[in-house]
Amino acid sequence: MAVQETQRKARREFRNIHVTELSNYRMPFSAIVSILHRISGMLLFVLLPFILYLLQESIRSEISFAHFQGIAQHPLSKLVILALVWGYMHHFCAGIRHLVMDTHIGLDKDSARKTSVAVLVISLAVTFLVALKLFGVF
Repeated sequence: MAVQETQRKARREFRNIHVTELSNYRMPFSAIVSILHRISGMLLFVLLPFILYLLQESIRSEISFAHFQGIAQHPLSKLVILALVWGYMHHFCAGIRHLVMDTHIGLDKDSARKTSVAVLVISLAVTFLVALKLFGVF
């Protein structure tokens, strides 16, 4: 009986986090990537009408393509396009990561951290390169 009481006291205590403690809580990279995967998917879904409109304007005729170029030159449109590029790249990279994890590869803590950091770095690097091209630096 004494051994069971000692084991109970040695176990870690898991408790709910109160709203006031959220600033002290440090989420792992894999949790951040998972949350951003959901946000990027929602972003792509919500902006789907804008994406389809841009596609329609770009392929309908030469005049509509010129109209598309005018829309794409506006700084706000460039920011929206850049957000779409980030959303797509992050969602794509995180989706590949989740597919690999579905095959039971990279499930341990160290591999999950490395792959989540890789998803963040790759998606942000590609978005940065597209931003350079989009804003005419390169």
